[in-house]
Amino acid sequence: MKYKLAIFDMDGTILNTLDDITDSTNYTLRTYGMPEHPAEIIKSFLGNGTRHLIEKAVVDGTKESVLEDMIAFYSDYYRDHCKIKTGPYDGIPELLKRLKKAGIYLAVVSNKPDFAVKSLSDEMFYGLFDLSVGDKPGQRIKPYPDSVNAVIDHFHVSKNEVIYLGDSEVDYQTAENAGIDRIMVSWGFRSIGLLESLGAKYIVNTPEEAGNIILNS
Repeated sequence: MKYKLAIFDMDGTILNTLDDITDSTNYTLRTYGMPEHPAEIIKSFLGNGTRHLIEKAVVDGTKESVLEDMIAFYSDYYRDHCKIKTGPYDGIPELLKRLKKAGIYLAVVSNKPDFAVKSLSDEMFYGLFDLSVGDKPGQRIKPYPDSVNAVIDHFHVSKNEVIYLGDSEVDYQTAENAGIDRIMVSWGFRSIGLLESLGAKYIVNTPEEAGNIILNS
């Protein structure tokens, strides 16, 4: 077996977080008197962290000071409302247990706030992930490879023993920048057409398919 470490994106890969993110974003917009967005539009804003999400959601010409206030407001609100409608995609808990049983290290690397990543990992996948990392001060977010490289160093494995699983162009580029193999999943926040346009070697439709690739490498 080639791989010793599997690193997972969170939003759109292991957890369907869209409804809670949409509700929190729209509550923020409503509070500041701005138009709300449907989930399908919010989905297109995801992948590059909280700042990017709010920057895309606000009306054009929003002052920087207001934007900063809204980012802080959203973060506080989402902290308390991130587990209401969120849950694992079908087959993900079984995939994680299968990989863990095979002796593979499991980690999450996300552009979500670090508090949310750790909280959701513990709540939704208790005891399955060996390490969970989110956006925190002093570390560039994906697609920069900083967080992924830190995880690889933590487990003392070589990059050819690591595979990354994600659902977006941000994830694809993160793995590319880190110099590691990747699997793109079709059930997340991007279309299969977009994933195919990236030139991904592996695009899977079920967690079971992902497990077969990892374990039969």
